Amino acid sequence: MSILSIRGVSRSFESAGRAPTIALQATDLEVEENDFITILGPSGCGKSTLLRIVAGLDKQSSGEALLDNQRIDGPGAGRGMVFQSYTLFPWLTVLDNVCFGLRERNLPRAQQLEIANAFIKKVGLRGFENHFPKQLSGGMQQRTALARALANNPRMLLMDEPFGALDHQTRELMQELLLGIWEAERKTVLFVTHDIDEAVFMGSRVVVMSARPGRIKLNREVPIPHPRHYSVKTTPVFSELKAELMEQVRVEVLASQSINA
Repeated sequence: MSILSIRGVSRSFESAGRAPTIALQATDLEVEENDFITILGPSGCGKSTLLRIVAGLDKQSSGEALLDNQRIDGPGAGRGMVFQSYTLFPWLTVLDNVCFGLRERNLPRAQQLEIANAFIKKVGLRGFENHFPKQLSGGMQQRTALARALANNPRMLLMDEPFGALDHQTRELMQELLLGIWEAERKTVLFVTHDIDEAVFMGSRVVVMSARPGRIKLNREVPIPHPRHYSVKTTPVFSELKAELMEQVRVEVLASQSINA
């Protein structure tokens, strides 16, 4: 059953004295309940634009995006967003950052604390509840952002290269953490990344977008069962899918370079 329907969604940007820049061609995508869809493509292909439209942070030029058959016209509690940059409130502790959305919903403080502490434990931050963001590493800040998004119990989790600023080791640990939470919680996830290994390891489906103006050129199921362990990266099925996706992305990167030349 589809939780999200993207129907003919396009996005163009006006430019004074010039023709509009088309960032995203008319795009269709059906996202099923409990899908973990990773989105690949060259820089500037519209991956983040598409995600922002689903989040309600940007407005499509044509088409519509529907969440549970309701048109998306702005931000809402049904979509939790995690960005690459650390978007925590610097004046709030870990606990109060995670409580923020719960407080906005006017939940009683005792209920806020119960929910927030449960997700702080899930992301491995027990003992850091009273720390401020400046006292945390990048990985710990993203764990806090993930806990804050999950605490609101969104229908979908939208992630825009959330691990892109982390070092390699921390990034792999965060991938395992998020995948473990997804396997337990079964939230529906849209996850933008430039990393092909990350896309294959985490996704139940991988979507590849073309060079700008972006469109979906490939929608491939990942035939690797859950739960997943890092050892799957050494298997033939992982290597074969990775090689296919590398070639698909490479073609689009070369196309984007010729467009910009």
